[in-house]
Amino acid sequence: MGIFDAIRSVLGTSAEADATRDADPEDLFGMSTAYVTMEADLGYTSVGAAALCFSGVDSTDFAETVEDVETILRAGEEETGTAFELREDSHGWEWVVLRDDDPEDLVTSVHFAADEFIERGYGSRILAAVFGFERTGDRRGDDDGDADRAYWIYSFRRGAYYPFAPKSGKERNQRLEFKLESMLDGELGLEDDESYWYPMWPDTAGGHPWE
Repeated sequence: MGIFDAIRSVLGTSAEADATRDADPEDLFGMSTAYVTMEADLGYTSVGAAALCFSGVDSTDFAETVEDVETILRAGEEETGTAFELREDSHGWEWVVLRDDDPEDLVTSVHFAADEFIERGYGSRILAAVFGFERTGDRRGDDDGDADRAYWIYSFRRGAYYPFAPKSGKERNQRLEFKLESMLDGELGLEDDESYWYPMWPDTAGGHPWE
């Protein structure tokens, strides 16, 4: 099994079959308070971006759905200043990438995009929502060994969040991931099966999963 097949299995059909609860777009709003906890208790602030990952369908109706998502986000861009773009990565996944310095706007925009896919009958094509965090200034590179960048990933197939803390060389900082799990347990609906904590590596070294 290649890496792309493995990712599709973990975030896709097998995850859906093994899911313990249905995904609920309202879960995304839990990230609003998680942003506060991440900064106040752990020193991690928003990277100013978040993204929704989905698997496309070669159909006119799906193309129209994506256009409707763009229309909704364009209206939001005029109101809140949340910039967006659609892109495809090297694995063939498609992304709605959102950029805004206000975490609340990012959460709301991700929810709008996900809700539109679901309303149009394409909820099963959504794989994950990804929210990025980083340590900056005097907190960067602390001696505790934690990574300077971390992510919360919401799996739509499992209906739960899990942490992802990448290091260079496509290694993970599991110490930090378990710390994040401990700190946010009860605040976010977390995935308790670690086999579903699947990494979403970026195309470029040092990039975000959507890059």
